[in-house]
Amino acid sequence: MIFVDGLPFSLNFSSSSSSSSKSQPSDLLAALMEHQVLVSATHSFKSIQERKVSASMDSKLITSSNSSRYVYLFQREYATVDPSLVHYVGTDEATTCVGVVIRNRKNGMTSVSHMDSPKIVDIGFSQMLALVVDHNLDADLDVHLVGAFKDVSPNHASGRSISQRKRDGYSIPLCRKIVETMQKRPEKFHVKTLCVLRHNTKYDSQGNALPIFNGLLVETSSGTLIPASFDKTSRCPDEIVRRLRVSSSYEDPSWQGKLLDTYDTKTDRFIIAPCSWTKRLVQIVLSLQSLSDSEILASCSTSPLAEGPEFVDNERRLWNYLIKNPDWRTTFPMRQPRVFERTGDGGWKRAGFSSQGQGTYSTPLKSLQVMQ
Repeated sequence: MIFVDGLPFSLNFSSSSSSSSKSQPSDLLAALMEHQVLVSATHSFKSIQERKVSASMDSKLITSSNSSRYVYLFQREYATVDPSLVHYVGTDEATTCVGVVIRNRKNGMTSVSHMDSPKIVDIGFSQMLALVVDHNLDADLDVHLVGAFKDVSPNHASGRSISQRKRDGYSIPLCRKIVETMQKRPEKFHVKTLCVLRHNTKYDSQGNALPIFNGLLVETSSGTLIPASFDKTSRCPDEIVRRLRVSSSYEDPSWQGKLLDTYDTKTDRFIIAPCSWTKRLVQIVLSLQSLSDSEILASCSTSPLAEGPEFVDNERRLWNYLIKNPDWRTTFPMRQPRVFERTGDGGWKRAGFSSQGQGTYSTPLKSLQVMQ
């Protein structure tokens, strides 16, 4: 059930709510978007300067400890972190996706996901909550939603001759499903931030809609939410393989309706669960290689005008890896996960397992730097 300002949320508070006796998800979303407490909280969030997150060997650490430990999430991934082990958790590159934060007020256990489709919301919430509530349905859970800019033009919103997807876009159905799921579940979800849709939309000089923020960072000890963007050095470990899992998971039946398992809470390790890809996906990638940058944006993005400058390069790097590794078993031998362990300075190293039991492989990530 959803709570706002400490009270169970009801559609009755809003005069703009539907007069129908049946509460539809769209009514629920619209009413939440208009709730003055959430509108005020969103304005406060938008007044915070976006942080630029970078990882470098000589960066100035931002915690009082010897190292800063953080977890980064790509699209369709989730992670539940223990505040005694992890200082920060975050995600970015969300345009029509939603960054979802759920934090247990009592113990600080924090789960973050990068949701990209209504189809993964139901099971996704169950995955996120498994270690956050710990069988205590009375736990008070703070929730933040950031992302999913308004990707529907006024003409599309009222059009009758176009498809439902074009009429609703991608952001609205996802946001509807998220709030619907929270309202019907037994847990107590205290919505604190709702920076989505029109609350997370700006316009360029040509009138094109763009997201104000496409990322977030959570300080696990306090629950503080910060708008954030990450550079290439901080999107790790195992960037390309994790990006590839997003594309391949659509064809892998073992991941239908689920968020991608990525991180082990108890051991503070990245355990990149295996995902298979088909020859069909490789053939699709081969056919895309000749496209221009603008054609790649049009073909591969739900919001071509809103993507960051690295989008096309990221796609090409992913395709190059897939062409060089057309058999998924090269990446996940014997369908075993790829494991990364935390180093003493907060970075990551690849735990290499072979028949000879060889040791570890270092990655260049050392520590986290958050810049104004």
